[in-house]
Amino acid sequence: MDILSETIAAIRTGYPASGLFIRHAPWGRRYPVVPGAGFHVVLRGSCWVVPPGGEPMALGVGDVLFMPRGADHDLVDNLGSPVTETARPGEPREIAGPGVRTELLCGAYELGRQRSHPMLDELPEFIHLPARPGRHPALRGAVDLLAAEIAEPRQGSDAAVPALLETMLLFILRAWFDEQADAHRTGWAGAFADPAVAAALRAVHEDPSRSWTVPDLSDIAGVSRATLARRFTATIGEPPLSYVTRWRLLTAARLLRDTDASLHTIARRVGYTSEFAFAKAFKREYGQAPGRYRHTPTQPPIAV
Repeated sequence: MDILSETIAAIRTGYPASGLFIRHAPWGRRYPVVPGAGFHVVLRGSCWVVPPGGEPMALGVGDVLFMPRGADHDLVDNLGSPVTETARPGEPREIAGPGVRTELLCGAYELGRQRSHPMLDELPEFIHLPARPGRHPALRGAVDLLAAEIAEPRQGSDAAVPALLETMLLFILRAWFDEQADAHRTGWAGAFADPAVAAALRAVHEDPSRSWTVPDLSDIAGVSRATLARRFTATIGEPPLSYVTRWRLLTAARLLRDTDASLHTIARRVGYTSEFAFAKAFKREYGQAPGRYRHTPTQPPIAV
């Protein structure tokens, strides 16, 4: 599995949610902060996103707005329109009115915030991907497919919609990193674009149980130890072996929640020779013992 796919799989929890909303001007919707990520796509009409204390952003047809940490915000048809709704489960799909019609495709993802990853931590609160001819055709295709399935459910839609939502999340992040790589070579966009750093990351992700050393990783990357350490730290934000520890414990957290494997088995799978050493490292990172973490309830489903 590639780095982006593995990272999303490690922090995802629960099930994604989605909805298609039709409003007629004037309208305004409040989206409280949620313990996950979410997106809006304008299918018809236009609107404004108003972050608390931030500058409003205009959204047009085809624009995608992504909130990697579920930041609170308002959506309004026009600046100055009153906010009369708050996003919640079970609300009506369409509210009639005399003004211009706007159609919004919205989605939400539950993320295990206790097991965050620096790739998502570095993202801005709001990512705006404007619709531009020829840009991100895969994302545009996923939007069209998801909107069609939600608008007219058919046999198989219950399986298709979650799969398309997962695809949307990956395509949104891919589009963002592609745009950042075009602009500069820092952060995770820079890591993906740097062959040496990307090779080292792939090796760690593919085999977290291995007793990695910087010489091992530099051999795989095809550069000197000093060069790898410098480029890895400059893009990822931490030295190679610090990231190895982070990925091991993030993988362990996912295995604790998603499998019934014993602590001994999980410790071995993520590179710890003893259950005691694993438990000590895990508690230092997550603030609780592995067994307690495994049985801590996850957050309730979030609304779109």
